[in-house]
Amino acid sequence: MDEDLETLSREQLIVAMQRLRAAVRAHRDASGHDLCWHHPALWALLPEKLSGAIAVPAWPQFMRGCIAYRQSLDQEAAAAPRIHEEFKD
Repeated sequence: MDEDLETLSREQLIVAMQRLRAAVRAHRDASGHDLCWHHPALWALLPEKLSGAIAVPAWPQFMRGCIAYRQSLDQEAAAAPRIHEEFKD
């Protein structure tokens, strides 16, 4: 799957690594409502493309997943500040 890396020069590998690090940092630094978003820009950095549409859960299953994710933040990021601003699209 990553055979393309073997054909890249050192300079090309450095550029690729810088792009990946920037994308991981942007994802890591997401905060507030941005934590819940679909991230196709991050996935687009992979050489292989998605082989079709993503599967989207129905609303009840989706909301249970959102609640579980938010509960995990209470455990894993208990000291993080809490915001009270509403989502704006």
